[in-house]
Amino acid sequence: MTHKKSLRARLGAVVAAAATAACVATAVVPAAPAEAEPELTITFVRHAESAGNASGLVDTKTPGPALTELGRTQARQVAVLLEDRKFDGVFASRMIRTQQTAAPLARKLFKHPVVLPGIHEILAGDYEGTPERDAPTGYMLAPQRWLRGDLAARIPGAESGTEFKARFTDSIAAVVKTRKTNAVVFSHGATIMFGTILASTNGREYMARLGTDYMKNVGRVVLKGNPTDGWRITEWVGNPTLPNVPDCISTGSMMIDPSTLAPC
Repeated sequence: MTHKKSLRARLGAVVAAAATAACVATAVVPAAPAEAEPELTITFVRHAESAGNASGLVDTKTPGPALTELGRTQARQVAVLLEDRKFDGVFASRMIRTQQTAAPLARKLFKHPVVLPGIHEILAGDYEGTPERDAPTGYMLAPQRWLRGDLAARIPGAESGTEFKARFTDSIAAVVKTRKTNAVVFSHGATIMFGTILASTNGREYMARLGTDYMKNVGRVVLKGNPTDGWRITEWVGNPTLPNVPDCISTGSMMIDPSTLAPC
């Protein structure tokens, strides 16, 4: 009986010692701090002038019209303007005009543009082909309501704010998934303006820019942040000052850019 009590006492002491050690270990070893997510930069650039712009009519269908001669010059100009920003990824919408605008910069950076399916222009629906000058009282009526919180508002024959915001947000997530930390995304005027305002934590501060600094061809908006901490607008240039570029020269069979020997 004495032996059994002694054994139980020794076992109890071992268990107590182990429990004490575990408590001490728990108290002494601090929890590892959560690793902060890095800050990412995404620069959205509107495409250069397209034949649709030149016509003065709303044109949101895919693949859409190509760039005009002026637009091809603007694409080369914005490539020179932005080439020193050290982009590590080049993306474009599924429309021809954004891919053509992205091409000169992509060549300078030795990158191949990646097509993102969700950053095409806000669909015009029943307003397709109507004069752009009438957009504020037609095509853009629903998007204006999106900025006031009414994401259920729908462009007749097209998309709602909920649908637009989802595809724009999904596109940002797709860029993040590529592990690029400083990407440039060639998109469309309304998509860039409304998309970045809706996606950013400080978007309300930039709503007035829709009237004072509307996104012209090759204008840009820069987002910084990450999916955990959110995104904020850090730059909005609706009407950039573009550098001069050399005129294209004819080789007989095609026009080339004398500074890069690439097709104009």
